[in-house]
Amino acid sequence: MPRLDVYHDVVKFALIKDGWTITHDPLTIEFEDLTVYADLGAEKIIAAQRCEQKIAVEIKVFRTPSPVTELERAIGQYYLYLTFIAKQEPDRALYLAIPERTYLNFFQRPSIQVFIKERGISFFVFNPEQEEIVKWITH
Repeated sequence: MPRLDVYHDVVKFALIKDGWTITHDPLTIEFEDLTVYADLGAEKIIAAQRCEQKIAVEIKVFRTPSPVTELERAIGQYYLYLTFIAKQEPDRALYLAIPERTYLNFFQRPSIQVFIKERGISFFVFNPEQEEIVKWITH
């Protein structure tokens, strides 16, 4: 089983506050001969559309001195999980969970914005102190 991220409970609580139901903690993703674990699986009923939205969440903290190295590692993990989820549960979307400080200090750089948009990476920004989701970015 994977080790819990420093913000695991914060993100879990923020999702619940945002109307999500945590269905998996962690979410097991199995494909062929490999098993990996996303930090959380969650569902939300969209009443107006009468449908259920399902997500997998991978929490990324970006605490090392090199945010570029952290991004490289996170993106590799993101695409691995995305590929396996598409085979196992094509109706489940994958999101990275990013602390607000990381979003403001690193993800707002023009080069990173271009990369995120062109690669179609979905993520949400959370405020660790308020335990709230402040922004969803869906590509």
